[in-house]
Formats: sequence, C-alpha cells, structure tokens
Amino acid sequence: MQVFLIPIGADAYEPYYEPVEGDDAPAVDEGGFIARQRRRLAEMLREAEAERHRRHAPEGAADAEAASGWGARIKRNVMRWIVERAAEQRLLWHLRTADAATLHAPDDLDSHEALSVLIGGLKRDADRHFRWFLVNLVLLIASGIFFFIPGPNLIGYYFTFTTVGHLLAWRGASRGGGRVAWRVTPSEDLTGLRAVLRLPAAEKETRLQELAARLGLQHLATFVERLAIPSA
Repeated sequence: MQVFLIPIGADAYEPYYEPVEGDDAPAVDEGGFIARQRRRLAEMLREAEAERHRRHAPEGAADAEAASGWGARIKRNVMRWIVERAAEQRLLWHLRTADAATLHAPDDLDSHEALSVLIGGLKRDADRHFRWFLVNLVLLIASGIFFFIPGPNLIGYYFTFTTVGHLLAWRGASRGGGRVAWRVTPSEDLTGLRAVLRLPAAEKETRLQELAARLGLQHLATFVERLAIPSA
C-alpha cells in the first residue's frame, strides 16, 4: 500500500492514497445489521461511480439535463456528494486490512518526523470518526420511518453512507495508527510541491499535472487544489 504525505502549506500535511480501479467498495466480513449496511454502501458506491462516468461521457450532460425532475436532480447531487466523500475516506477504509505500507514523504522531513505527522493525524481521525459514527448510527436507525416515501430513499442513502463510512474510517485510522508497519521513503517531488503551491494559478495547474504524472497519481492535482492553504 502506497501512501503519500502531501504538503498543503508551509508546515501542513495531508496523507493521500489512490486505490486501483474498482477497489473502493469495502469488503464485507461481519454479520448482522452493520454487514447489511456495508453491502448497501457497496451498492451505493457502484451506483454513484456509474453516475459519475455517465456524467463525464460525451452524451452525459445531455442525458443529465433530460432527467430534469426534481427527484432525479436531488439523487444526482447525493450521488456526486457520496463519490467525493468516498474519495476523502478511501485511505482510512483501505488501512483496515493493511499489515504494511510505504509512506512517501518530502525528503526534507526526517523519517521519524514524517511518521509522527502521519500517526498523529490518524489518531485524531480515529477519535473524530468514532464520535460521528455513534451520532450517525442513531440517525440511520431513526431514518427508517421514511421507508414508506415513494422513490429513492435519499435520507437512507445519506445516513447509510455516513454511518458505515465513519465506522470503516475509524477502524482504518485505529489500525493505521497502531498496527500497520510503516516504511518511510523520501521523495524529492513532494518536497518540490511546496514551491509549486506558490506559483500563479495557470502555471501551478500545469506543474501539478506534471508532478501527478511522475508519481502516477491521477487525481493528485484535484486533491491539492482543494486542500492547499493559501500563502501568507
């Protein structure tokens, strides 16, 4: 498992991970209520990804415009939101089953410092996701009263994703912070990313795309642009 410690500011970092195609859906390994919700989440993610591919196809915009009912529009927005949030949590989801991983970090960071940044962030993530899992579990159970409403149960979609997503993220963050064996690899490209963040917008986008291509990370530019802290 390859994880990248991305500088998003002078002294700020975020871990980043891109899974192989089709590897986002969580595996099902428990029984009972949570297992049913995880299967439901896997189906939702497949549907959300299919919606994203339709939207990016040449005829996707026309098809989306044709489905102009309010229900269809709301569902498209919910599916889009699910895909975006799944992208944010995929690192933690995949850490649940990892025994070892490589952390690619800027080469001007000491390996112990880089690992400390990562582990500290994972422990904070574990606490946060566990609290939100408990809150959303209660709301998911309460959302069952809307089962009789015709059409897609968007409230159920939302709370299924948030409940199971927080559960998987909590488990992944807990494992990543305590049980995964990490190996730190220095990266000159990641060190250079700090300078790229200070470039004018047009040049920055070009350099981010070049960097993403060298690292083999298809969505890195989008991740950096979304999280980068503006220079003072």
